[in-house]
This record gives sequence, structure tokens and C-alpha cells, in this order.
Amino acid sequence: MHPAWSVIVFTTLSGAGYGLMVWLGALQWMGRFPVDGAPPWLWAALLLKGLVLSTLGLLSSMLHLGKPGRAWRAFSQWRTSWLSREGVLAVLTALVALALLAPAVLEAAMPRYRLALAPAATRTLLAALVAAPLLTVVCTAMIYASLKPIPAWRHRLVVPAYLAFALLSGAALLGAAQAVTAGAVPAAVAIAIAALALLTGALKWIYWRDIDRQALPVTRGDAIGLPGREPQVFERPHTEGNYLTREMGFVLARRHARKLRAIALFLFAALPALLAALALAVPAAALVALPAAAVAVLLGAMTERWLFFAQARHVVMLYY
Repeated sequence: MHPAWSVIVFTTLSGAGYGLMVWLGALQWMGRFPVDGAPPWLWAALLLKGLVLSTLGLLSSMLHLGKPGRAWRAFSQWRTSWLSREGVLAVLTALVALALLAPAVLEAAMPRYRLALAPAATRTLLAALVAAPLLTVVCTAMIYASLKPIPAWRHRLVVPAYLAFALLSGAALLGAAQAVTAGAVPAAVAIAIAALALLTGALKWIYWRDIDRQALPVTRGDAIGLPGREPQVFERPHTEGNYLTREMGFVLARRHARKLRAIALFLFAALPALLAALALAVPAAALVALPAAAVAVLLGAMTERWLFFAQARHVVMLYY
């Protein structure tokens, strides 16, 4: 498949934003945030950051649409379309985040007035802030995992890998923010970054190993109505490129794929794990190590996402 940068940026940024929201909701629900030394506004600022990242990601995905003005129609197909479900849940997530941000925004704009949510309402919204982003990421992954003509995307690890990347990038952004504002990071955050980096690396290594061994479910004979035979191409079915050959016929050389895989694994798995371990061993180094880990995770995620599209083979190319 042709890797579209708009979709790569979308899945990377929105995944990071939703992962950050999940961590913020879970930690606040458990009463573990903010950490000692962190400013009181940090939670609201990070929630706003997660909302901005997820929104920018969704907006960038519209650049890949032929008619972006009709994107709103996708919301009506939520019963059958994973894309529509993703849009509905993205809006729900944004509404939950805005409801939690409302008291802080009102207090900043009008210090005389204070808006406080009831404890039960706050806990309900925090639980929704954990569930809704996770479900949105699942829907994003299912857009690809539900496509039968692309066997590499039907793999059982596509959805877990999307969730792992979201949680890893969210944890990395959270750790970087805490290191910069508080000067220290809880050991649990650094351990979570290291563990998620290694887990994500293992998931992607297994995924890449499997798709390298995976054969297409049909043959060229099946594509032209001659099952069980091995036809040879005498003449191409067209004289020049068309939409299908441009979008579905992208080919990445195996040697380039190996190099990019190694780069991606180093960026989103090995380097963040080492930097998180450094922050644990030398707390003073966290100020530099964890922001560097966050940058590495995002760059590695973009590299992995480029490979995710570039290495996917569409069965329609059997005909062409």
C-alpha cells in the first residue's frame, strides 16, 4: 500500500493524545496525580495537550480524503463502519475531556467564580476518560484489521499493537512533562515506559516475523477466474498507471524494510527503555532522558506506521 503521510501523522498523533488521556484519567481516578513538586495546573495542561494532539491527528486524516467536506457523513454509519465508530467515539472523548477541563478554564478566566463537579460526576468522567480513548484506538485499528483483501492487516496483533503504541507514547509524554515541571519522575512511570517499550517491541517483532512468512490467500489464477492454474502474464492489462496501481501497488524492497525495522525498534523500544532505566538509576538525568525518550517514541512510531502501510499487499495486485 502507498504510505500516506496524512494517515501516518493521524495515527501517530491521535494515538499519543489518546494514550496520554488514558494515563491522566487512570492516575487521577486512583488519586496518584499530580506527583510531589508538580504544579497544580499540570493535569489540566496535559489533558489539553492530549485533546489537541488527538484533534490534530483527526484533522490531518482528512487531508487523505477526496472530498473532505463530506467527512461528516461518516458519523451516520456507526452500526456497520469502524471509521464511523471511531468518529463517534472521538467526539465523545473530546466532550469528556472538555467537561473535565471546564472548571479549570472557568477559574482561569473568571477567578471570582469557581465551578466544581460533584465527586460522583468527576469519577464517572474520569472512568470515561480511560474507556473512551481506548475504544477509539481500537476502532482506528479495526479500520485496517477488518479489511480482508489485505492479509497483513488481518493479523491478530494489529489491534494490540495499536493499543500498545498509544499507551507507550502517552506514558512517554507524561513522563517527559513530569520531568520538566517537577524535576523528578515517579519510579512507576519510568518502569511503565520501559516495560511498554519492550512489550511493544516484542509485539512488532512477532508481527513482522509472521507477515514475512504469510502468503496471499488467493493466487493469480483465482484473480482471473482460473483457480488451480498458474497463468503467466503476457501483456499488462493497462498501458499506464491508474489509481489501483498507485495506491495498492507500492513495493518496498526487503533490504530497506529490514533497515527501517531496525531503526524503528531502536527508536520506540530499545532507546526509550534505556533512557527510562537511566532516569531510574540517576534521577537527575530524568530532565533530559525522558523528554528524549518521548521524542524517540514518536519518531519510532511514525517509522513503524510507515512500514505498516508500505509492507501491506493488496490482493488486487494479483490481477495487475
